[in-house]
Amino acid sequence: MAETTHSHDHSHSRLPVDGAWIALSVLLATVALFDLYALWPTIRFTGGAIVSTAPFIAFAVLAIGYLKATGAETLVARAFEGRKTRMIVLAAMMGGLAPFCSCEVIPFIAALLALGAPLSAVMAFWLASPLMDPAMFAITAGTLGFGFAAAKTAAAIGLGLLGGFGTMAFAATPVFRDPLRKKPAPACGSSCCGTEKPMSGKPVWRFWSDPDRRDTFRSAATENAVFLLKWLTLAYAVEAVMIRYIPADWIAGVLGGSGIGPIVLGALVGAPAYLNGYAAVPLVDALLEQGMSKGAAMSFMLAGGVSCIPAAIAVWALVKPRIFAAYLGYAFVGSIIAGLVWQAIA
Repeated sequence: MAETTHSHDHSHSRLPVDGAWIALSVLLATVALFDLYALWPTIRFTGGAIVSTAPFIAFAVLAIGYLKATGAETLVARAFEGRKTRMIVLAAMMGGLAPFCSCEVIPFIAALLALGAPLSAVMAFWLASPLMDPAMFAITAGTLGFGFAAAKTAAAIGLGLLGGFGTMAFAATPVFRDPLRKKPAPACGSSCCGTEKPMSGKPVWRFWSDPDRRDTFRSAATENAVFLLKWLTLAYAVEAVMIRYIPADWIAGVLGGSGIGPIVLGALVGAPAYLNGYAAVPLVDALLEQGMSKGAAMSFMLAGGVSCIPAAIAVWALVKPRIFAAYLGYAFVGSIIAGLVWQAIA
């Protein structure tokens, strides 16, 4: 699960203000103000990057539309059946592949926890879910390479397993007892938070024979095309500015090298600096080009993905602060381990 499906309520304004487009406008205006000759190269770089990524964006949009129209997210419920160890493994795997936004899962997880689903399986799902899905895999592979995308997918599942089995091992301790808030209430900027029923039913793979599902496909594809376009455009513009103005020697000195220091720093910086899983890809590409170590890039993306606002709110809305702290702790430790492994392999 990742920040894939986003829709916004425009009923109160005919001219909605979008933060991503505003940020892009401010960025380009700043470049024009202080270095007018750099404006066109920045626009050209951004446009060229969008064009080169277009096939992967198209795949992502169609994949999200198909999975939403078929109701494939209902398969997630099956990960929480059977033995606890089986639940943890399946929850970690399903969390890393589920194609819906963090907020949409809040009612589903709330129902599972209220019905007695083990926190260990839920933790595995929560940790893996913001990090990868089929659409994000395509975008990541198209920019950073198939190897990095595959490694991040494996790391997402591994991070889920770390949190799941860690929570199971310490389930009897005061940290993990009585995890739920008394009145969990989702709060985010996405209309998917209005979902009141946990996901149920069976997927309908041949959705095109159902008019309602065809409408769902069109709506999901359109919304996510706009979402990806705006964030990737902003991210590529930021990448162009970073490459032009941030000295490569500085990046290499701070985040380069083969030791554990850059990897730890990547995890620390990733948490507050993260926009979303898609916008982070071009930023990491720029940092790698300027000397960021591969291990630091991996820890940056993992720690940032788990702690990004949509994913963090989904957890904070339901559980007590000590559980939320454990969630962030697993993310930090797991991202460093993944960074070290990727550094050694790559």
